[in-house]
Amino acid sequence: METSKHQCDIKTYKDVVNKIENSRRFGNDYGVTITKKVLEKLSNPQKNLKFIHIAGTNGKGSTASVVSNILMESGLKVGLFTSPHLIEFEERIRINGKYISKEDVARLGKLLIDTDFQVGLTMFDYCLVMAILYFKEQQVDVAVIETGLGGTYDSTNAIGTPLVCGITKIGYDHMQILGNTLAEIASSKAGIFKEDTSVVSQMQESEALEVLKTAAKEKKVKEFDIVNNVDIEEIKNYKRTMIGEYQLENIATAKKICQKVFERIDFPAKDNIKIDNAIKRGIANATWEGRMEILQKEPFFMIDGAHNSNGVEALCDSLRNLYPGEKFHFIMGVLADKDYEGMVKLLAPLAIDFKTITPDSSRALQNENLKNYINELGINACTLNEIRDIKNNLLDDAKNIALGSLYFIGDIKKLW
Repeated sequence: METSKHQCDIKTYKDVVNKIENSRRFGNDYGVTITKKVLEKLSNPQKNLKFIHIAGTNGKGSTASVVSNILMESGLKVGLFTSPHLIEFEERIRINGKYISKEDVARLGKLLIDTDFQVGLTMFDYCLVMAILYFKEQQVDVAVIETGLGGTYDSTNAIGTPLVCGITKIGYDHMQILGNTLAEIASSKAGIFKEDTSVVSQMQESEALEVLKTAAKEKKVKEFDIVNNVDIEEIKNYKRTMIGEYQLENIATAKKICQKVFERIDFPAKDNIKIDNAIKRGIANATWEGRMEILQKEPFFMIDGAHNSNGVEALCDSLRNLYPGEKFHFIMGVLADKDYEGMVKLLAPLAIDFKTITPDSSRALQNENLKNYINELGINACTLNEIRDIKNNLLDDAKNIALGSLYFIGDIKKLW
């Protein structure tokens, strides 16, 4: 293979991660087009990879984690690819819950950086192709792949035909790319549908659901199944670590996805009793960091990666259910391209006050601007200069809840 001009510069794990993390966020072409070219240059390592493809606006990571856990409990060797990471780069690529090693990141990353693919890879492209190479090397039985953005043009859509497609809750996010209506956004998510695959969707707004149903017919999917209230009620009887009302539907979706997978592949736990036990154990042991995660109890401090209006609405519903009648001290750090005004308005009825922080991102909303908007609504808000200031500003008269950008939530976790 031809080598690139970066070859002499990249030597260590730190060099590799620095290069990848500082790659462009968006490419000069669609991600699916770029990744297809890269995979072809690598002799299509994704060939024969059995995988589950998960798209949606909110809940993708949680759902993917539970799917991975259930399949692992059934005796399968399971790869998991998600993004972004909260703390360590290696979180993005896992097999049976274990992160890819720094040595493998350095080795595979150097291979990709040193190869001249004649296309400009984004950070996401590097991560996805690294995951595919690693999953092939490690001979996983099945992989769970979370989309990055949308579906139709997403890099992950270059992999092929999945066993099952999962669609989590569709809402308004990345509208400058995916469209301004739920129908347009749903159309992009439905781009992962392929002929002869099974589709499991969460309950959606009618505008989005009609688009998904139409796309399923046009793509000639094998079956289109919608998670319903009965499925969600059943999950309430299961032991689970992942709290939050919104996680009930994510877990129910994961369970239904796994049931479809079990119908389509050979695996060790083949009888119904073993399958049921694998599902129960997988749900009980599944975790997803940064989603309604309690970091300490005195003073109470919870973090949640609610970074758009749908995520905040789900967080508020969960807080009302878990802590009825209570109000909270909110600590908020968001990106400027999010609907922060809508997010604040949803939080306002539950808020005692707000503390605002500027996340460490070029896309961050400045803490002063967020504070000023909250003050305009008649709610007390003040700024914190740095994330480390949170520790000295937690109050013990009510629960403290930090929310917003996943970059922000990840930086908080580094301190605990």
